[in-house]
Amino acid sequence: MVNRIILNETSYHGRGAILEIANEAKARGFKKAFLCSDPDLLKFHVTDKVIDVLKNNNLDYEIYSDIKANPTIENVLHGVETFQKSGADYIIAVGGGSSIDTAKAIGIIVTNPEFKDVRSLEGVASTKHPCIPILAVPTTAGTAAEVTINYVITDAQKKRKFVCVDVHDIPIVAIIDPEMMETMPKGLTAATGMDALTHAIEGYITNAAWEMTNMFHLEAIRLISKHLRDAVSNTKEGRDGMALAQYIAGMGFSNVGLGIVHSMAHALGAVYDTPHGVANAILLPTVMAFNAPCTGEKYREIARAMGVKDVDKMNQEEYRNAAVLAVRQLAHDVGIPSDLKNIVKEEDLDFLSNSAYNDACAPGNPRKASVEEIKNLYKSLM
Repeated sequence: MVNRIILNETSYHGRGAILEIANEAKARGFKKAFLCSDPDLLKFHVTDKVIDVLKNNNLDYEIYSDIKANPTIENVLHGVETFQKSGADYIIAVGGGSSIDTAKAIGIIVTNPEFKDVRSLEGVASTKHPCIPILAVPTTAGTAAEVTINYVITDAQKKRKFVCVDVHDIPIVAIIDPEMMETMPKGLTAATGMDALTHAIEGYITNAAWEMTNMFHLEAIRLISKHLRDAVSNTKEGRDGMALAQYIAGMGFSNVGLGIVHSMAHALGAVYDTPHGVANAILLPTVMAFNAPCTGEKYREIARAMGVKDVDKMNQEEYRNAAVLAVRQLAHDVGIPSDLKNIVKEEDLDFLSNSAYNDACAPGNPRKASVEEIKNLYKSLM
């Protein structure tokens, strides 16, 4: 069996890393940036930190901010049209998964116009050309969109999210600067951090996992368990630790896929506009318990990475329960809701379950789940 790893050409890590944007743009001969960032980041002057770097280095740019929390086909199409009129030759994506995912879709369609309907990008897309060069600057410690070959777009008309997987969409440069993440409120810090933990755990137990990705995922789990609570309290150490942890998780899951936590979360996001990290965090412990019989000894290593003591003295049932409880405790400690009572409506369960079953992440789940089993998982959290 052949395993593949795809990562950024270049990534910068650490406080002040955004200054490298100017050096990269100049070294690559770029002339004008198409700066993708969502309205809230512009409103609260987070994007200004990147704009200041461009201004101080006399680098031209144009802002594109028609981006939603769950970016839609319409956001992408408008972005393609705006990019083509802008005269830009590269993209700087500043934000969480929403901004970076929008930038990826825009960049892919500009260089592969045969996919201009957007929907045809679902799944593993057969694009032929690399997207417009992207420099990605995450402002959340969760999605790792800056290092993945995946992006997610919402089809508002059909009330569904679809996952796109494309080796041509990965940003050429990732700038992971914890200072860009310090303005995140507690709730968003918690949600995106639990999203990163979901990436690490699902990536670790997915069917395609192998030694190299296991290494990434276990270290990400360890770092998240150590730093997420402090990041929610906005300590420097917590922010720095989570900035690194979420990137390491992305290095892994991007190359091996995820599971039904993400499938079910995508359905919730499409129907109710539920924040992706919140949906993942609520679902993760319950789905972990469902998957446990098909995970071998991996939950022992998850429990160990999360700081559980004496796991080698536990039998299989004990360490599996310990791993689930450790995840549930972390979610509780950072203020994540424990159920879906205020989100899911009974009349939507069939639609949600079918959407999750047909989601691109579902085949990677270690335990095959039927539509009825997925429905029961949703119901158990209501």
